[in-house]
Amino acid sequence: MSEQVRVQLDDFDLSTEVAALRDGHRDIGAVVSFVGTVRDVNDNADVAALELEHYPGMTEKALENIRQKAHQRWPLQNSLIIHRVGEMRPCDQIVLVAVASRHREAAFEAAHFIMDFLKTHAPFWKKETLPNGETRWVDARLSDDEAKKKWLDASENA
Repeated sequence: MSEQVRVQLDDFDLSTEVAALRDGHRDIGAVVSFVGTVRDVNDNADVAALELEHYPGMTEKALENIRQKAHQRWPLQNSLIIHRVGEMRPCDQIVLVAVASRHREAAFEAAHFIMDFLKTHAPFWKKETLPNGETRWVDARLSDDEAKKKWLDASENA
């Protein structure tokens, strides 16, 4: 699997990852990054922990497919997706999407595209633990499906 897609238990360092993304690419004029973090509240309830599960192999393949679609759509020099799994606490980093291009517009759009498709096409399952110890699975959000629609063209809607 690509080194540009990683699913891991360990945290990541944004500056280290962006430096590696840019390494050897003198033609990069823009780097856009998005870091998603665990919130302490979801659906009007306090959250003590978030646990993410996935299908090893399948998840990486889905993320690489999303990454490749972004490269087909925009002139990108490089991109990176890191998604954590396991148990995390509020304020912990969950996901990093970083995109490098000659120009900022392509980098911004591609990063946005990758996140919108990651939320709807990557096989992750989320379970929250509330402060009282109760657990609940997190359902997919309609807003994520709506966000993805702006990227679809007529052939993808068919």
